[in-house]
Amino acid sequence: MARKKNNLAIRRFKESSFKYLFIFLTGFVWLILFLIILGLFLKSRSVLATKPIGELLFSTVWKPNQGEFGLFSFIIGTFSVTGIAILIAVPVCLLTGIFLSEYAHKRFQSFFRPIIDLLAGIPSVIYGLWGILMIVPWIRNTLAPAFGVSSRGYSLLAGGIVLAIMVSPVIINITIEVLKSIPREIREVALTLGATKWQAVKTLVFRKGLSGIVAGIVLAISRAFGETMAVLMVAGNVAKIPENIFDPVYPLPALIANSYSEMMSVPLVESSLMFASLVLLLIVLIFNIVSRFILMKIEKRSA
Repeated sequence: MARKKNNLAIRRFKESSFKYLFIFLTGFVWLILFLIILGLFLKSRSVLATKPIGELLFSTVWKPNQGEFGLFSFIIGTFSVTGIAILIAVPVCLLTGIFLSEYAHKRFQSFFRPIIDLLAGIPSVIYGLWGILMIVPWIRNTLAPAFGVSSRGYSLLAGGIVLAIMVSPVIINITIEVLKSIPREIREVALTLGATKWQAVKTLVFRKGLSGIVAGIVLAISRAFGETMAVLMVAGNVAKIPENIFDPVYPLPALIANSYSEMMSVPLVESSLMFASLVLLLIVLIFNIVSRFILMKIEKRSA
């Protein structure tokens, strides 16, 4: 009897120990995020003491040598490149994921899936070089003249296309895994009731996995917000608000990567770049929080 009590006590001790360990690890992750935000904020205080935050966020004038640090054109560039990439990637990736999960032969799947994984592992600089060699000349010589527009090719559209290809493996893989996790019986019930395969996929399977698919898209958008090298190489890097998709843009990550190494010796410029980093982090954080609330509503409707 005493031995059983000892075993029970040991088991309860282990369970409580693991419980508090997991709580500590979860808190540690949040602590790291808090320290990153705090560090960026402390480094940003110099420029915040010099310029109003409204001017920093909504001014389009970026002239560091003259003490002008407006970030609005860079913020717009970040959102526009990411938006173009998602508009291109999401329809193509969803249809590709549905095809590979529901229609493709297993041999075709086994051949195609490693290619998708390979695309996910290619360094971003390779995508950037490919964009310079293929996408930029195509836009400059073919697409822009077809619309009666003069463009160097280094543009919002070039950045969006390259970024769309980079985030595609994430959306495709998550879509496939989500659809495969849905029980086969759901499809069979719909087919026995007279629905076509596409109707079964569209009305039941896709709806059942919608929350997981949206989570994959959110993950891809979060990556797209912070992508630096490939977009830097093809977007043109001109600090202005684009008027059309053939104009150059200058996203926040490209600004930070381009300017930081050259301006470490100028404290106020360094502080402005730290503030730009803080803005980028808060954009991604707010986007993920809002997306989480949307996911919760989708899950409630699907339940």
